[in-house]
Amino acid sequence: MGNLARLSIDIETFRYPDGTVALADLVLAIAAGEFCGLLGANGSGKTTLLKIMDGLIRDYSGRVLLDNSDILKLHPREIYRKMGLVFQNPDDQLFASSVFEDVAFGPRNMGFAEPMVAEKVAVALEQVEMTEFSAKNIHHLSYGQKKRVCIAGLLAMGHEILLLDEPTAGLDPMGEQRMMELLTKLNRDNRVTIVMATHSVDMVPLFLDRLHILSRGRIVRSGSPEEVFTAPAEMAEVKLRLPHVAELIHQLKHEEKLPFQKIPLTIGAARREIIAVMERANQ
Repeated sequence: MGNLARLSIDIETFRYPDGTVALADLVLAIAAGEFCGLLGANGSGKTTLLKIMDGLIRDYSGRVLLDNSDILKLHPREIYRKMGLVFQNPDDQLFASSVFEDVAFGPRNMGFAEPMVAEKVAVALEQVEMTEFSAKNIHHLSYGQKKRVCIAGLLAMGHEILLLDEPTAGLDPMGEQRMMELLTKLNRDNRVTIVMATHSVDMVPLFLDRLHILSRGRIVRSGSPEEVFTAPAEMAEVKLRLPHVAELIHQLKHEEKLPFQKIPLTIGAARREIIAVMERANQ
């Protein structure tokens, strides 16, 4: 991961039209090449924060910097050459008749010649594993495939930063796994900086480098998954829970008094901890 902050956010306050405070006292930095998550319950401010990052919401008090430039002073085209937002519902974002035409819209709008447009579309579809669907009608795609096309549309414009609102929402368990594997591949192989809003606590520890927990429009905790997921009571305060496997080990440690040295967040880590406890018991 690079040390350069691609995004620096310092939101003093943002209110909804009815006067409700949506975000307040929020300071956040996203490093180049980072894969981080905004974790919070519904209504915690995740989507609002993503829209502010992308320049869609502008009437806030504070400052958002994209590569050290105030996003409010940038032309939308300067923002969209680097960064884009994928909405939770792909049907809110897709509009062309075919996959190719939808992904091609961005590069064409940026003024690229048709041969370059075709090249950019081909590369983007390959990156999201949708090459064979290039000519397919958008309406004939599955929900997960539509989400991949949305991501391809941003990649075709050369986006180096992806902002994703609940990218696994509406997907079955296998679809969730494939989506997270795709994002991980884009992050590691193509150095795409990714910020995703989610409340999927079981998926997060498997893939994300860093987490920021939002509650009532404020960041209440940041760090690695191991640093953020602490105890059930603390997570309940922000209307979240521990991953299921962590909850199980926590109960075994504190209620059954089994001598676990740490609370694992994944099945693999839990397996190693259980084996270690058994080995110590047999010594």
